[in-house]
Amino acid sequence: MSRIEIKNEYQLDAPTRQVVASLEIDTQGIGVTDMTEAIKAWIEKQGFRDGLVALLVMHTSASLTIQENADPDVHSDLTDALARIAPESAPWRHIAEGPDDMPAHVKSALTDTSLALPVRHGKLVLGTWQAVYLVEHRQHAHARSVQMHYVGS
Repeated sequence: MSRIEIKNEYQLDAPTRQVVASLEIDTQGIGVTDMTEAIKAWIEKQGFRDGLVALLVMHTSASLTIQENADPDVHSDLTDALARIAPESAPWRHIAEGPDDMPAHVKSALTDTSLALPVRHGKLVLGTWQAVYLVEHRQHAHARSVQMHYVGS
């Protein structure tokens, strides 16, 4: 049987703050863009202590993911796998915005459009090899918006 236990639990006694901002990202077409440092800089600038940052990508043909930050082959393999799952050559009905649009919607549905990330002691909580990425599923460059909403102290 696997061991499961709760550790490092603590109560927040500080008043709750809420801050909202938009992270604007210009993509270069299919691929991933690391947003981690921009989120960390926002947390530091605002002086957040303990809470939660909610992220929402405001588009239906891009997504968010937490993935490995050490080996760029992971990003290439991820985009290749998504292309195999939702190829442009499939007989899609929705083609009004081009052959890459419906596959982008499917890829977005299979990944995340929102994430919730803890902030503890003023630092974004991620694993050693993790980073936060915007995943562009369209062929051409786009301006993407990610809403950030912090709740905490």
